[in-house]
Amino acid sequence: MAKQPLLEICVDSVESAIAAQAGGADRVELCANLNEDGTTPSAGMIEVARQNLAIGLQVLIRPRGGDFCYSDLEFEAMKKDIGLARTLGADGVVIGVLEPTAIIDVARTRELADLARPLRVTFHRAFDVVGDPLLALESLVELRVDRILTSGQARTAMEGLIRLTQLAQKAAGRISIMPASGINAQNVRQILAATDVNEIHIGSAVTAIKHDSSAEWFAAARGVVEAQKVRDLRRYM
Repeated sequence: MAKQPLLEICVDSVESAIAAQAGGADRVELCANLNEDGTTPSAGMIEVARQNLAIGLQVLIRPRGGDFCYSDLEFEAMKKDIGLARTLGADGVVIGVLEPTAIIDVARTRELADLARPLRVTFHRAFDVVGDPLLALESLVELRVDRILTSGQARTAMEGLIRLTQLAQKAAGRISIMPASGINAQNVRQILAATDVNEIHIGSAVTAIKHDSSAEWFAAARGVVEAQKVRDLRRYM
């Protein structure tokens, strides 16, 4: 019987991380500010998440929203955050640094990856804006990055399915390709069958919107992972 692919859930709170674990996730990617596509979570969030999780804990290292070309000061902050994540018990970090010409910033990626070891290193969806994804894949293989988080350079994994399949074939086991974006119970089997990958990244498909209406002038809503939704999706994998 084929081994079930690993399930990673993107979370932006300890509450959601615990729910992901309860639902059967193998790993979480811990972020802050998912409304900006994620930034580095606080030290407190990392520490409390680690204290409450037995599953894998990946920490996003991204100092701000926007593009993936960072100033020297931002890069220094990223290095400090990697050291902190390692000290606080993370199993891996999630990074992504590009040159203004839309290629992998090899020197900076190498520096961050070397600093992170022995933690696992994921290159995030900055990959989806590189000009030549096959060349970028080879660069990341040479840098000994463990996995690439990607939608196949499309808005969703389904829209990028042909490219995802091409990347997985090109990777040939040298680096893991982890599909992401718009993956749900209705399409996860098709994506897994087409790409033959061994891990997958899920976000909003397992969340519910939680509203805070404690004051009329401060109505807030956020996505919170629900353990049952994780269980339900897992059954389709």
